[in-house]
Amino acid sequence: MEKYAWFKTFPGAIMATDAEGIISDMNDQCAGNYTKDGGYGLLGSNAIDCHQGAALEKARRLWDEKVLNVYTLTKNGRKKLIYQAPYFVDGEFAGMVEMSLPLPDGEMPHFNRDKPQLNTDRTS
Repeated sequence: MEKYAWFKTFPGAIMATDAEGIISDMNDQCAGNYTKDGGYGLLGSNAIDCHQGAALEKARRLWDEKVLNVYTLTKNGRKKLIYQAPYFVDGEFAGMVEMSLPLPDGEMPHFNRDKPQLNTDRTS
């Protein structure tokens, strides 16, 4: 089995860029999400420049300030968690990783590991 097969077939979209915003990696789900924009053909292009208006300003800020950005959205009737995080190699900013994870409909359980006595389900 290929060492990174999990990455390619993971059911959430994953994209990584270098420090300049150049897309270096993406998985099948991410490529599928961007089919109309080129899918895997986006590898080597600038992820920052793919944005427009306020989204472009926010993307530039994320790279300039090297900060975390996390939010949820609903698109095509599906709720998703968007997690955009900087990563560092040997203490130097190396780029950003974006994960788009589909969330289940309805409420999700929340477990407070700081107060385990409040949790009734010990399997999570």
